Amino acid sequence: MSSNSNSAGSTCPVDHSSRASTCPVDNTSSTERPVCPVDHSTSLKAFLPPSSPQLDPHNQMPLIPEQTQSTTQSQQLSTSRTVSSIPRADRYEAGSSECPAHEDSSMWIYPSEQMFFNAMKRKSWNPHETDMKTVVPIHNAVNERCWKHILEWEQMHESECGGPKLLKFEGKAKELTPKARFRSWLGYQLPFDRHDWTVDRCGKPVRYIIDFYEGKRDGRNPLAPSFYLDVRPALTVEGAWDRVRRFVGA
Repeated sequence: MSSNSNSAGSTCPVDHSSRASTCPVDNTSSTERPVCPVDHSTSLKAFLPPSSPQLDPHNQMPLIPEQTQSTTQSQQLSTSRTVSSIPRADRYEAGSSECPAHEDSSMWIYPSEQMFFNAMKRKSWNPHETDMKTVVPIHNAVNERCWKHILEWEQMHESECGGPKLLKFEGKAKELTPKARFRSWLGYQLPFDRHDWTVDRCGKPVRYIIDFYEGKRDGRNPLAPSFYLDVRPALTVEGAWDRVRRFVGA
């Protein structure tokens, strides 16, 4: 079994997608499977400032955020970053980076409008500055919903060690899960993105798989993006047992 969600907003990711992009920005340069402009699957060189190639091994993002305004920008974008509700594992020791923690090192933090814009420019997405005010919040909201579903699974492992914390995440948009591939054989749409999130459960790393689909449109607001999230434990022995327990309601 899996945790599924439909979420409608008023205005991508992340793209965070029937194989059409849910991003409100122009992504016509991508002809097949549109993915999140913050592509966590390709070493994220799009975020790298030329003088800082060092990557954070926990999220494959640059250690130094790229907040410089593009020479082609027509207006200034915010460099402010929103602190998430997702706790960062204490074992995270790579320092401040593109997408992780606040100054107190306890919570992960999202990219700014400027960082999103720069990443999309490098990926030839033709972004528009005016879209960033909606793209970034949607990306953040999708990630918050992912964490909510993970917490629902983690309720089966409640403990006294402070609860699960996000250790690392990986984007694997080009790697279909067996479940997604099987669903496609039955005629269902393919996910437009995939993430693997690893949580720290009392010192034990536990991996979750997240497939991102386009959700059903709201008839009252058909232009609003909608997302369907298939969140479940990786298919390990323990993960398979958790899926069975969820299925039977144990």
